[in-house]
Amino acid sequence: DSSPMDTVPRIRAARWADKDAVAALIADALHPSPLAAWLVPDPAQRRRILADVLAIWVEHAMFFGDIYLTDDLTAATVGFHRYRPIPPPANYQIRLADAAGPRADRFDILEQTLSLRRPTEPHHHLAFLAVHPDAQRTGRGTAMLDHHRSRIDRVDLPSWTDTTTAAQDLYARHGYTARPTITLPDGPTIHPMRRDPDPGNDAWPLNTTRPMTASRSHDLTT
Repeated sequence: DSSPMDTVPRIRAARWADKDAVAALIADALHPSPLAAWLVPDPAQRRRILADVLAIWVEHAMFFGDIYLTDDLTAATVGFHRYRPIPPPANYQIRLADAAGPRADRFDILEQTLSLRRPTEPHHHLAFLAVHPDAQRTGRGTAMLDHHRSRIDRVDLPSWTDTTTAAQDLYARHGYTARPTITLPDGPTIHPMRRDPDPGNDAWPLNTTRPMTASRSHDLTT
C-alpha cells in the first residue's frame, strides 16, 4: 500500500490564516541548511528567529505577491510580483530587530546582497519553495514547481530564484538556468537562477491536484 505521503495533496492559494503556518514550514525546511546556520549560529535560537523573520516576509507576500501550499501544509511557494519596484515590509527594520535581535545584521546583509543581483526587468521572484523535512522525496517539490511554472507562463514573465541547496538540478529540469553565484561574507554560496517564460507550456488547471508519483525532491529555500 502507498503511504499518504506518496500522493501530493491539492495545491491551493494561501489564506491570511495560513501565514504563520507557512512561516513555520519554511523555517523547518531551512533550519538544517548552511544558510540558516550562517544567519543564526546558535541552534537553540535558530528556528524561532527564522520563523519570526520569515513571518514578516510571508505577510509581505500576501500584499505584494502570492503564496500557494498543499492542503496538508507540507509544501509551499512564496513569490513576489516584481512587475515594478515594491516597497520593503512595513516597519521592517524595527520588526527585524524585534525578531532577530543581534542577528538582524546577517538578515540585512542577505537581503541587500540578493537584491543587488535581481533583474531590473519585470519578473516573478520565487522567494521560497519549501518542503517539510518529513515530506521530502514525495514529489511535493516537483509538484509545487510545476504549479508555479504553469502560473508564471500564463502571464508571460521570467522567474527568478536563489537557492543554496542541492536543488539546482530540479530547477534546471523546470527550465531555470544558473547565473553567477554569490558568496556571503564567511558564509555559504548562493545560486541565483532564472527562467524565461514559455507561452507554449501545456498548462494544467490551477488549484487542482496534479497526479504525481513519488519522486526524489528536496526542501527548497533561499
